[in-house]
Amino acid sequence: MNIKNLIQVVFINPLRNLTTQPGKVNQILFLLLLSSTLGLNNSVADTSVWEVSSGSNTVYLGGTVHLLRPSDYPLPAEYEQAYQDSSHLVFETDISSMNDLSIQASMLQQLTYSDGRTLKTVLSEEAYTALSDYVASSGMPMMMLDSFKPGLLISTLQVIEFQKMGFTPQGVDAYFNTRAIGDGKTLGQLETVQEKIGFLAEMGEGNESEFILMSLEDIDETDEMMEAMIEAWRSGDNRSLSDLFVADMQSEAPELYESLLINRNLRWIPQIEEMLRDRDTEFVLVGAAHLVGNQGLLELLSAKGYQIRQL
Repeated sequence: MNIKNLIQVVFINPLRNLTTQPGKVNQILFLLLLSSTLGLNNSVADTSVWEVSSGSNTVYLGGTVHLLRPSDYPLPAEYEQAYQDSSHLVFETDISSMNDLSIQASMLQQLTYSDGRTLKTVLSEEAYTALSDYVASSGMPMMMLDSFKPGLLISTLQVIEFQKMGFTPQGVDAYFNTRAIGDGKTLGQLETVQEKIGFLAEMGEGNESEFILMSLEDIDETDEMMEAMIEAWRSGDNRSLSDLFVADMQSEAPELYESLLINRNLRWIPQIEEMLRDRDTEFVLVGAAHLVGNQGLLELLSAKGYQIRQL
């Protein structure tokens, strides 16, 4: 399974002394959980922004990439159109809260072992040896990572790869969060940070060795994967986005697919429907994986009879 698809758009500030700086570690986890398919007819259109309408009421849905390179800007014009038309911006979670020290402490507590377990005790000999060899080749001491739970460990290794490729934390979410604060737009979120921490803490639980081995196999494909993902996102190629984000997870890790995508989408639908009943125009920005597939937000909303148009 392409574990990197789950971590598809993770990034933070430069990672010097990563494991000795809890705040940086927590930002990795936070952006990871922002991450994160479509039975309608178009497979390719202008970009990953959609207009959902109910009568005269409108909600824009934008697929996000949570890390980008400077060369990926400016964003497609449709994002700016939706932003200008909207008075409210709604993200997966409260991005600004990551400056809260209590949130950072909670993340670190929940995403590291504190009960005597370590990666060495929970992983098979094969998985731990493979992990140790990979970490050594990256120039990081294994002892500094041994208390990390699998979700934190793999996101950390992926972030290092993204950094090598020139990605920065200025992804779509961070970009519009900063602009909305400056412009005085109302901000909202679909989930609490604590809920997102829980998703990451459970990642790989019960099959830690298999999770680590599959993740290490995928890391070598990160460069190619990210290029394909950025291209599909910019062009609104929902079929490719579904293949990249959903297909492998759905077939090879159905429980993970259900918890990370389906269940969350189903919890978000009533919130989006509530937005469609008010007179405000909202711009909802979620990881591109949440929009696509037969259990994606677009298909679920279409099945309920809402009018959907790709910008």
